[in-house]
Amino acid sequence: MDMHVTLDHKPTVLVVDDAPDGLTLMSGLLKDRYKVKVATDGEKALKIADGDEAPDLILLDIAMPGMDGYEVCRRLKGSPRTRDIPVIFLTAKTDIEDERLGFAMGAVDYITKPVSQPIVMARIGTHLQLKGAADFLRDKNAFLETEVARRTEEVRTAQDVTIMALASLAETRDNETGNHIRRTQHYVRALACELQHRPRFAALLTDHNIELLFKSAPLHDIGKVGIPDSILLKPGRYTPEEFAIMKAHPRLGRDALEQAEQGLGSGVDFLRFAKEIVYSHHEKWDGSGYPEGLAGDAIPISGRLMALADVYDALICRRVYKEAMPHDAAKAIILDGRGRHFDPEIVDAMLSIEDEFLAIAARYADA
Repeated sequence: MDMHVTLDHKPTVLVVDDAPDGLTLMSGLLKDRYKVKVATDGEKALKIADGDEAPDLILLDIAMPGMDGYEVCRRLKGSPRTRDIPVIFLTAKTDIEDERLGFAMGAVDYITKPVSQPIVMARIGTHLQLKGAADFLRDKNAFLETEVARRTEEVRTAQDVTIMALASLAETRDNETGNHIRRTQHYVRALACELQHRPRFAALLTDHNIELLFKSAPLHDIGKVGIPDSILLKPGRYTPEEFAIMKAHPRLGRDALEQAEQGLGSGVDFLRFAKEIVYSHHEKWDGSGYPEGLAGDAIPISGRLMALADVYDALICRRVYKEAMPHDAAKAIILDGRGRHFDPEIVDAMLSIEDEFLAIAARYADA
């Protein structure tokens, strides 16, 4: 089917030729089927092609004074605004090398003069149809990319809401506040950003993984939903039996996340970090923590980061069983735990950014 039938408007063809006879011939041939624009030299052709109403196809002579057709084509193909306009060389040059060079410059066709009217019209129609199909696919791809980005953002938002809802569920059973999870996740990110360029941490603490750590950190105490109120809310010290029950919350949280992941049928990056944080943030650098008694680098980095963030926040915040501790006193306890409770390098990172810790604590202070 002819292009002029399939389109709602006449396509525009730009004819570029320094010979008036050539322009007159092609204009007369095309005017009934297409909207025709003309240019007598390369500069004018480039200006028209780069204008607000770009042509749908260009018929381009090669032998022109000043800028020849090859240079015009090279510039057209070098500009994002004009590179997708099909160019057909229409020339008296019949040498095979000239034709090869024309295609090398990015032309879609090469027609020698004197022209055959049916052949010229057929080739113009074919390349306009191909351009229409390419434009459609390009627009379709752009739409799909936008749609994928929109859907991805929806999933990301739903994921974030789900995380915060689960974390809030754990809070309803504990005596901690919503700002505790906000402060700790920001402490974790601040520490990770400070450590990401150090050799021990660089491989894991990429920008992507730091964002996943930030997302998953609020779930660190999700397992507390499985601890009885009589223990969870007890204001005094635990008996050995009560502490044994309390120490089950990392396993309960990890198992819940594993079951959720199995329901999805595939692994999820942020859940991997969430499981690590939930299960290992009570481990201690010297191996005296729980639930596994892991020591040193055997403790996941995510758990080591959360261990410091969680303890620091517990120290500086008021609880039903204790008053808030000033920053310097909390820092002294963290320093005392360097190499025993905490990874020494993570403690050093905290000291490097303690002003940032103070700013986070102030920004998300409890009412």
